[in-house]
Amino acid sequence: MYQSSRKPQSGFSSALAMAELVYHSIVRSIRKQHGNAFIAIALNMLQTVLFVLAFYVMFSILGMRGAALRGDFLLYIMSGIFLYLTHIKAMGAVSGSEGPASPMMQHAPMTTIVAILSAALGALYVQVLSAAAILFVYHVAFVQITIDQPVGTFGMMLLAWFTGCALGMVLLAVKPWFPTFVSIFSQIYQRANMIASGKMFVANMLPGYMIAMFDWNPLFHCIDQARGFAFLNYNPRYSDWEYAVWVGIVCLMVGLMGEFYTRKHASLSWNARR
Repeated sequence: MYQSSRKPQSGFSSALAMAELVYHSIVRSIRKQHGNAFIAIALNMLQTVLFVLAFYVMFSILGMRGAALRGDFLLYIMSGIFLYLTHIKAMGAVSGSEGPASPMMQHAPMTTIVAILSAALGALYVQVLSAAAILFVYHVAFVQITIDQPVGTFGMMLLAWFTGCALGMVLLAVKPWFPTFVSIFSQIYQRANMIASGKMFVANMLPGYMIAMFDWNPLFHCIDQARGFAFLNYNPRYSDWEYAVWVGIVCLMVGLMGEFYTRKHASLSWNARR
């Protein structure tokens, strides 16, 4: 007598409902860092600025400015740091998103796919907004910069985000089974990419035997290709954005299959293991 039947929704209505749910989940994921969303974005911008200043000082002290590309030196540094942070933040957000045993999954509209999407899009939103604001302030207040192919440069930023999300999906699927391993691997991967991502050097200037030490990394290809789009006088020879795409697709498929298997064997006791 008290049961209510749900009215069937059209495909468009279902898509709108899903989009609204993802939007509110994105807001929630951003507010996890701070109760005020503006302060959360400002803190991320501050972290990015500190990264840029630290690398600028390091390059200046070590006398490595001459090894950079012909063009604005700070733009060269930012092209690597923006993509590095986007990749790392996306991986961390997806791997740390709500799992099948989370209390949030007990609410009817909420699913793990919504949690993953909101975490990934929230990380992208914060990073893109931070990069745009920093570039705008630098362009207006300090030096007028010119990006040769802005669409291609932004595309490489999206590709760095995509590969980070794909790797995060793999870690998310493995995390309930091996939480300690995932935590250690994430820390090692983030610190290794400080060098392995290639943001500290120009790939074209590396000798052949050193290229093999970095070309396994999709982020290395994204950063090098982004600099090829951003700078008129740089043409990448040792990187390929298609490699990063295929690596991202393979990791995404493996992560989705693993997440589906993990979701079928979900247990509330997993929360106590984390």
